[in-house]
Amino acid sequence: MQILDSAHTTRQLPMAALIDCLEQMFIEGCEVPLRHNHKIAGQTSAEDGIVLLMPAWQTGRRMGVKTVSIFPGNQARGLPGLHSVFILYDATTGAPLAVLDGDAITSRRTAAASALAARWLSRPDARHLLVVGAGRVASLLPEAYRCVRDIQQVQVWDIRPEAAQAMVERLQAQGMQASVATDLEPAVRAADIISCATLATAPLVRGDWLKPGAHLDLIGSFTPAMRESDDACFARASVFVDTPEALMKAGDILAPIASGAWDASRLAATLEQLCRSQHAGRSSADEITLFKAVGTALEDLAAASLAFDAYAATRG
Repeated sequence: MQILDSAHTTRQLPMAALIDCLEQMFIEGCEVPLRHNHKIAGQTSAEDGIVLLMPAWQTGRRMGVKTVSIFPGNQARGLPGLHSVFILYDATTGAPLAVLDGDAITSRRTAAASALAARWLSRPDARHLLVVGAGRVASLLPEAYRCVRDIQQVQVWDIRPEAAQAMVERLQAQGMQASVATDLEPAVRAADIISCATLATAPLVRGDWLKPGAHLDLIGSFTPAMRESDDACFARASVFVDTPEALMKAGDILAPIASGAWDASRLAATLEQLCRSQHAGRSSADEITLFKAVGTALEDLAAASLAFDAYAATRG
């Protein structure tokens, strides 16, 4: 059994190859049960943790489980609050093949899935990308979007200006034309693509700010209490999701449903339907499109298999 640490896992997941790998997996499909969620009691409620178990498999091929431990109390200890590991198995024999860094898999497949959806949903002539957020996933979005669109300008906004500045400097060092967006509203109004990867619990992007033809990508909200967009975003846009699970857990979706601004019957398509050519995606140059993702173990399995196969090939 191979062990791939963060550096090895990252090295075997080049973004262009990962985007294509995810598309193929959505076309092929795999079994993805609902994730398991378990509370781990600490000595105090503030130290309580959560462990998530996310399995997926393709019969006769590969199977895997990602474990995610979330311990908010780690901040007081000076430790990361989240750790994840992915275990890859042979689905025919059940034999373990590899243990991979789950954080690297999660962050890279999340950015790749965002860009994959943009193949169908953003305008082909989109050039201006606004990234809302400056964390691990946000930092990967320009690289991912440049694989599917000719991005010429990147702006970064974050609630912490110093974090946005640091990310911009890293992008500039990579040869990208990047700048800090000091005011979110005009930055949204100017952007062709707005990709949000934050932990916000109140709307950041307003639907009234979206120009005709804009594509809004929402990554951060993965619980009912989290939101990155207001109800008007959903009222104005053609809405797409990565999986139907998004309709059950994302605050960005649950809130406009509750207010009556949007209804699940208006859902245009899932990412699987886009990949399988069951929906054409964007229908006009002026259409506003919105993609809401919450992540799926299908993407983890695809990324882990890609990384394992590439690593095995380098070792002969």
